[in-house]
Amino acid sequence: MEAAGQFDYIVIGAGTAGCVLANRLSKNPGHRVLLIEAGGKDDYMWIHIPVGYLYCINNPRTDWMFRTEAEAGLNGRSLIYPRGKVLGGSSSINGMIYMRGQEGDYQHWAKLTGDDSWCWDNVLPLFKKSEDHYNGSSEFHGSGGEWRVEKQRLSWEILDAFRNAAAEVGIPKTDDFNRGDNEGCGYFDVNQKRGVRWNAAKAFLKPAATRSNLTIMTGCQVRRLCIVNDEQGKRCSGVEFVGGGRTWFAESVKETVLAAGAIGSPQILQHSGIGDAGHLQHVGVPVVHDLPGVGANLQDHLQIRSSFKINGAKTLNKMANSLLGKARIGLEYALFQSGPMSMAPSQLGAFTRSDASQVAPNLQYHVQPLSLEKFGDPLHDFPAFTASVCNLRPTSRGHVRIADNDAFAAPKIVPNYLTTQEDRKVAAASLTLTRKIVAAPALQKYRPEEMKPGAQFITEEELANAAGDIGTTIFHPVGTCKMGRMDDKMAVVDSALRVRGIAGLRVADASVMPTITSGNTNSPTIMIAEKAAKSILEG
Repeated sequence: MEAAGQFDYIVIGAGTAGCVLANRLSKNPGHRVLLIEAGGKDDYMWIHIPVGYLYCINNPRTDWMFRTEAEAGLNGRSLIYPRGKVLGGSSSINGMIYMRGQEGDYQHWAKLTGDDSWCWDNVLPLFKKSEDHYNGSSEFHGSGGEWRVEKQRLSWEILDAFRNAAAEVGIPKTDDFNRGDNEGCGYFDVNQKRGVRWNAAKAFLKPAATRSNLTIMTGCQVRRLCIVNDEQGKRCSGVEFVGGGRTWFAESVKETVLAAGAIGSPQILQHSGIGDAGHLQHVGVPVVHDLPGVGANLQDHLQIRSSFKINGAKTLNKMANSLLGKARIGLEYALFQSGPMSMAPSQLGAFTRSDASQVAPNLQYHVQPLSLEKFGDPLHDFPAFTASVCNLRPTSRGHVRIADNDAFAAPKIVPNYLTTQEDRKVAAASLTLTRKIVAAPALQKYRPEEMKPGAQFITEEELANAAGDIGTTIFHPVGTCKMGRMDDKMAVVDSALRVRGIAGLRVADASVMPTITSGNTNSPTIMIAEKAAKSILEG
């Protein structure tokens, strides 16, 4: 084993959170910081062209290529489960949508942790700190930060019609989803800069990479955390990892911070002997610290993709299904960084309620001017649009567990989608609402015809079963190292994100969320990293 050196702080994972942490912790030139990343550099062309997510997801160059176990709630299907394996992590392959969630999400976190610093009013300044919003500074937005937020560079007649139809059924129009109340329908703001993806590596890591006190090691996969016992108790003394055909040990003097994400962080903890003792013994990993919540509490947003064939409107299906159309699309992007190649995967969004009893919007729509059978398939050769809807606050809970004692084997991912009656009820109601929007007057001139799930599904049970056939992840796994109060036996970290019972070790990524945010999870992860860095630097 070779010595990689001694560092004040070691950050594991150069994804969304890790890039923020590396930037903030290395800002003081007196801090020696090591950033370890299993993937490579973010120099693949398709990372930076917004539509390139199509070539980054399920590509071993940029994606861990995980799959879920067969899901009973999805009628026995297994899903691809994309996670970024490259500098910038999932911010290099995601949908680029800038979304914070709702004020109530953070009030709930404060209640679950007993720590008011997680309230909306206290996390809003952290969102604003890193933000560079196209409209400049305001009560709700920041400017001059690293995280660029822009309007999208194109619109579509069919999406405008959907927005008008939503208004006709009581979903008001909005121009900002990020003021704490995201109810309404409008175009998403995106993390782009002049039509180019703006990932966490560009935003946070590139400005810090020239600092002599920051060491970045790519192509290096962590085998385990090294835990020692001293007079103070258990302490994380460093990290053992493999890279370049060699095994390394890096010593952490102050803290090691896990930022490997909702799949990677519990996986590394479990291979380090930190997790549910019974499961660790079952897979042949020596138990270092019994912490039953590690890998539990997995939550994700399941999107239910309804698609509709239409007439009389331009959609991407027709534009991209001819050589001339593709040439025009490519030329427009090459000259102006606009047009379909600058598209986020979803352009139009809506937040609303599945029924009147909901105290806040519990549904999110991602609406697209295209259709296809499933991700990775070619677009249909006729005009159509897709209206995906997800339950923002699912009650189903899954888990991430290592399968054996091979530190580099993929873990077993079991989201347990649609396994509660409440989730099945919301799924059915969301499909019914989609039909109501599509039947509104604003869309009738396009003569929409439901292709998926199909008009033959009518009852609540039929619609819930149909949701299992067409539902797929929208790539928002969280919660597998959740924070909580001292009396919560399933909490992995405290409200300062310190791992229970082990000094010098924190987790700072989407895995610490006790409950999933009401929307896309990338920017809340940046906020979590900002808060963790502040806590670390304040001692």
